[in-house]
Amino acid sequence: MDGVLIIDKPQGLTSHDVVATARRLLHESRIGHTGTLDPLATGVLALVIGRATRLVRFLTAADKTYDAAIRFGMTTDSYDITGAETSRTDAVPSRADVVRAIEGLTGQYLQTPPPFSAKKVGGRRAYDLARRQQDVTLAPATVRVARAELVDYATGRARITLTCSAGFYVRSFAHSLGAATGTGACLEALRRTRSGECHLNEALRLDDLGDAALVASHLVPLERLLPHFPAVTVTTEGCARVAHGRELEPGDYERPAASPPDPSSPAWVRLLDMKGALVGVATGGSRPGSLHPSLVLI
Repeated sequence: MDGVLIIDKPQGLTSHDVVATARRLLHESRIGHTGTLDPLATGVLALVIGRATRLVRFLTAADKTYDAAIRFGMTTDSYDITGAETSRTDAVPSRADVVRAIEGLTGQYLQTPPPFSAKKVGGRRAYDLARRQQDVTLAPATVRVARAELVDYATGRARITLTCSAGFYVRSFAHSLGAATGTGACLEALRRTRSGECHLNEALRLDDLGDAALVASHLVPLERLLPHFPAVTVTTEGCARVAHGRELEPGDYERPAASPPDPSSPAWVRLLDMKGALVGVATGGSRPGSLHPSLVLI
């Protein structure tokens, strides 16, 4: 089995729990995922299976969309409702204050991960240090919020939808909203509705993995992955070169008439065989018109 299955992760399970269950139900050891969800969170968790595991680096880089519930007037050590309470107030911000705070956290900026995260500090996971009440200092990372919208606000609770870059922490977003409004805040619930090209309406429940026919009908095959990369069709002789990791010359592949990729560009290019199957991913080669197969799937 090679491809991607989109799972609607239930609350209370780690992403690793979902992978372990999928390996057992599908009788497949080569399974990974394309972006961790905290146990509190639900929604889109894309599982890569078989040869698709080799495409993880491309799939994890995609933007994500979330539906977040944020509670004001309370902070916790984990920045979400599951953590130990660190402050509480009866004061709540006005709707206008929340909108201004959201606007201030839109665009590109530096975000500091929460102390309870999988980031490593001196070779150890930050959450291990935080649980031992040791000081955790994490370096901020550049993130981007393409869109953030206040959907509903009442009694100090906000529902916000946002689209953000890979590596973005919605828990840190909630904590920063609380700081910006002066009342404190924490994440109360989170649902991922999209991860790259994977959408919630295409997701299976974890229990559905025991239904072979349903799994087969929902498996996204390799050739449908990475649709944002331009593609070329490789000849039979070219496929033999790809299999051995050798560069493709202009005669080894055909470019579509519409929006052809520039072979001299470092951008990624999908390599499809004559039947449309994905056989590799390439970048510009060492000579004009050549393509170097950086990742081989045959």
